[in-house]
This record gives sequence, structure tokens and C-alpha cells, in this order.
Amino acid sequence: MNFEYERPWLAEYQRAALFGPERYGVVEGSTKCGKTAPCLIWLAEQTMFGGEGRSHWWVAPVYTQAEIAYRRMKEGLPRDMIRTHDSERWIELPGARRMWFKSAEKSDNLYGDDVYSAVLDEASRIREESWHAVRSTLTATRGPARIIGNVKGRKNWAFALARKAEAGAPDMSYRRITAYDAIQAGILSQAEIDQARADLPEAVFRELYLAEPSDDGGNPFGLKAIGDCVGPLSGGAPVAWGWDLAKSVDWTVGIALDIDGRVCRFERFQKPWDATMERIGEVTGSVPALVDSTGVGDPILELLQKRPGSSFEGFKFTSESKQRVMEGLAVAIQKQEIVIPAGPIRSELENFEYEYTRTGVRYTAPDGFHDDCVCALALAVSHKAHARHPLKITPAALAAARQRQPMRFGFRL
Repeated sequence: MNFEYERPWLAEYQRAALFGPERYGVVEGSTKCGKTAPCLIWLAEQTMFGGEGRSHWWVAPVYTQAEIAYRRMKEGLPRDMIRTHDSERWIELPGARRMWFKSAEKSDNLYGDDVYSAVLDEASRIREESWHAVRSTLTATRGPARIIGNVKGRKNWAFALARKAEAGAPDMSYRRITAYDAIQAGILSQAEIDQARADLPEAVFRELYLAEPSDDGGNPFGLKAIGDCVGPLSGGAPVAWGWDLAKSVDWTVGIALDIDGRVCRFERFQKPWDATMERIGEVTGSVPALVDSTGVGDPILELLQKRPGSSFEGFKFTSESKQRVMEGLAVAIQKQEIVIPAGPIRSELENFEYEYTRTGVRYTAPDGFHDDCVCALALAVSHKAHARHPLKITPAALAAARQRQPMRFGFRL
């Protein structure tokens, strides 16, 4: 069967979010911002232009949501080119190309098929086991997936996957779509969003309309406080460095602060130990630096300290010492004494957690995430407070000194 296809109109942000070349596209979006329609179009295109006899899936949290997507797809396609089955919720295009609309309520029911593309709708409300099942069906086919939904707290698999995509994981794209993107595209009205802000609790509004997670109570710094500290990378001279050394799959991270507490240098890399030591020595120079000397870091520190003109000190992370520097970092963030750039530093700070244990407070990144940036920043903040720095005379101090009346005095002999 021959046909001509013309893609329906989509806003630029919708095309950018869902129609890229990456295998996995993760979208955290405002409610009613226009996520479902472009995903229906994406799945239809995957089905139309894929091979004959292939299965493609739309997976929603419950049957009623899958039913909504099924009926929208059915109504959007020409009746004379499709076969449908309402009770089983499938739509077949010529060549036995079939789209299934499934519920994620029972993960065991999702195993078994070879799936060539999939959409996970309202992903933050789907059980993680169901995501695992869908992912397994894409393995043999290397099929792409689009994972969309509202933000719903921080402690769920969809939020974790979004953070990996946002951090630049291979073959993944990430987009955050807010209500204001939809307003600009003419999809939502400003008045409706203003009314929603007035009607809803602030945390709920920010999740549903701004795609910003609520603080689940496990972050030691406070999400708002972190956001208040975000600013551009400083061009000032470093006065203190913090270095967290890589362990197994982690990153070596170095963060330098200027005299005003602004991040002015940021290094993040994975290199062999010889190259790591050379890079640290090269970028740090004679600036005071506090280096993670835990475990494998101890011999590295010794070699760094032998470099002429260097000023390296070691710091061993224990549960007690980590608690101390993390609490110092929390104070600096909550008092806005530091400025951090957007990107990996902010992302790690927002993902960082604490919990009370029998032996004290435990500070760590969630499973599958890194805390290298957090540790390096905590070391830099601690070292800036204690290391010697050059005297800083501000222009305001110089101006005040010029206006001061000269002191007059004499001698009596």
C-alpha cells in the first residue's frame, strides 16, 4: 500500500525533545505541556517506517491511561489503512506493523516479546520492575524508547534515569519542558498557569508545571538553597582547591574557589594515575589544595607533595570527617557563601542524600550516582576557610582610605 505522510505540526521544543537521533529520549515535563501528542506521532512513525511484522509498544501506568492513548492514536490514523482490536488494544498498519497499548501494572506480563520501539508514558508513576521488563524487550532489537512524564519527587527510577541522561550518558538525550515553554508555543495560557499557581501548594505546582522535584527531605543542603547559589563560572584567581580522586568507575574532580567563594576552576576527568597526578600538579600550581588521601589517594598525595613550590594537604574521608566537611558545605550553601556553575556540580548536590544510622549521620550519593563533585567542593570550602590566602584590598577600602583625614600629632620635649 502506497501512501504519502506529512508530520503534524509540532512546536520546536517538542521536536527537539523527542525526535533526536539518540536511542533513549528522557523528558521531564509540565502537565498538559504537549508530551503525549508528539510521542504518539513518534511511535506511529517508528511503526510506519520500520520493518514489516514488528511490534511497537505504548506503556502507561494503568489500563485506563493506555486506553486513552489507544483511542487518540486510533482516531488520528486513516481508517482505511489500519486494523484495530479494542479489547486487546492494538492497531495494525499495512505489513503487519502493530502498535500495542499496554498497562505497566503487572510487570511479569511485559516480558517475552521483541519490541522495536517503546514509549513509557507517565514514567514517574510506573513501577521500576515494569521499566526493567520493557527494557528487556528492546535488547535483541536495540529498539529506541521515549520516556516521558511529570516530575514526582526524587526517589524513583524515572528521576534517576533523567539525571543520568542530563549528565550526558551515552546515546541518551534529556529535555525539561515547563508550562512556560507551552505558553510561548501557544499550547497553554498564562492565565491558566497563574490560576494553578494560586490554587496549588508551591511544591506541587513546581513539580506539575515547572518540572522541578520537591525536596523529599533527604537532601542535606536544601534544593532551593542550592538553586540560589547557582551562577556563572568565575574568572577570578583560585585561592583554594579541593581534589577528590577517582576510585574504580568514579571521576577525579578538582574544584577551585576564588577569594569571594565562587567556583573559578572545574576539572573532571578519568585518566591513569600517572596522568592524573600530572594534571593535578599542572592546574593547581602553588595554590593551597586539599586532596582526598583515602586509600589509593595516599601515595598520590605523597608524590604531589614532592613537587617544587606545591602546597598540597591530605584529607582522609571517614564517616566522622565526611560529616564534618559536609555540614560545613551545607552552611556555606545555605548562607550563599559560594557560587557554583550549573551542570554536574549542581546535579550532584541535588542528588546527594543523608540518613540517620545507629552510628551517626551518613552522607552519600544514591545508588548508581557519583558524589565526586560534592566531595571536591566540600574540600575546597573547608580549605578556603583554613588555608592562608593573599590579602585582598577592595576598591571600596582604598576609596575609604583616601577620604580619611590625615592624623596630626606632635612631640613634647
